[in-house]
Amino acid sequence: MTLSEELSWRGFVNQTTYGQLSDIDHEPITFYWGVDPSASSMTIGNLAIAMMVRHFLDYGHKAVLLVGGATGMIGDPDGKKQERDLLTPEKLVANKKGIASQYKTIFADKQFELVDNYEWFQSINYLDFLRDIGKHVSMTQMLSRDFVQSRIGEGGDGISYAEFSYSLIQGYDFLHLYRNHGVTLQLAGADQWGNSISGVHLVRKLEAAEAHVWTAPLIVNKATGMKFGKSEGGAIWLDESLTSPYQYYQFWLNVDDQSGEDLIKIYTLLDKSTIEDIIAEHRVNPGARLLQKTLAREATSLIHGVDRCHAVERVTTVLFGGEPIDSLNTSQIEILAQEISTQPLNQSLQNSLVAAGAAASQSDARRLIAGGAISVNHAKVTENIVIEKTALIKKGKNTYILVR
Repeated sequence: MTLSEELSWRGFVNQTTYGQLSDIDHEPITFYWGVDPSASSMTIGNLAIAMMVRHFLDYGHKAVLLVGGATGMIGDPDGKKQERDLLTPEKLVANKKGIASQYKTIFADKQFELVDNYEWFQSINYLDFLRDIGKHVSMTQMLSRDFVQSRIGEGGDGISYAEFSYSLIQGYDFLHLYRNHGVTLQLAGADQWGNSISGVHLVRKLEAAEAHVWTAPLIVNKATGMKFGKSEGGAIWLDESLTSPYQYYQFWLNVDDQSGEDLIKIYTLLDKSTIEDIIAEHRVNPGARLLQKTLAREATSLIHGVDRCHAVERVTTVLFGGEPIDSLNTSQIEILAQEISTQPLNQSLQNSLVAAGAAASQSDARRLIAGGAISVNHAKVTENIVIEKTALIKKGKNTYILVR
């Protein structure tokens, strides 16, 4: 399978400036992909493009990965209805470190060059930039951008000159990387098409050279029609301090069947034959949830490592699969303790329920216990016992209390 065939099958083709998709299948290409440090972590929306980058690397192309220290000072206005709040210099530095660290995690076994566009923008003279770059950029083209029209049109909140200039700044990145690193291709998500085209125009106009863009579609949750990567609690982050490995694993485990068939192609490195076998087996027995379990395992292992993934899998089987809690080791118990309410040993079941907020009062707790609504270690309990060793209390379908 060629790279263009791989990308097409996995769903990584949206728009491109190449005449034929197969144009990427010939000589090695030096490309770049950039992430602005608007936060200290990428989300799984960013991860989708990172997975596309992995395939380019696997097929022998060379990557320059950019942390947008300069563009991050302004913030990409595309898709935003209001002006962004500016980040402090200290926050930008911390965010850049977070993004750079995640590049190293995602591409741990790959060669790439890491750059920061602040390195070249900090020394640029404003008048020189207007004369040498701004002179060659069409205002008509910039004004026609959808996000600009939505901000300056009737009912719009307006747009500052800084945010309006974002596309020009990103375009210069492409020109600089072409001149200094031999970059001829930018990879991006569909929402970056306009910004990326700015760079293509600059390279072609000022260097009389070929430059191209390849974008992947934005991932949409087919069940809801919403942009993928959000949950009721907000974005799904790659940083475990923002989205725990357990929560990360659970997100993938709970995707719907229809979305899962697309997502396993995007978010795993499993080959075509393996994925097609998994999908076929899942369709025969969807109740076994092989598709979701495989997706969750592969996606979690990629970001949090195989050992951490195994730990959250074990915790999941105890919570939802009926496995005994004493099958967990100490580190796995700690993972569980971070996700559910905990209570100390040697207090009554009734007191544990009230203290954890699972029962509104002592009388409510007595009613729940007597009515068979409470289980301890997956066995129904109808008496107010004292729990003397590590145990898992369950109320109804989804309320858990860890006693330890």
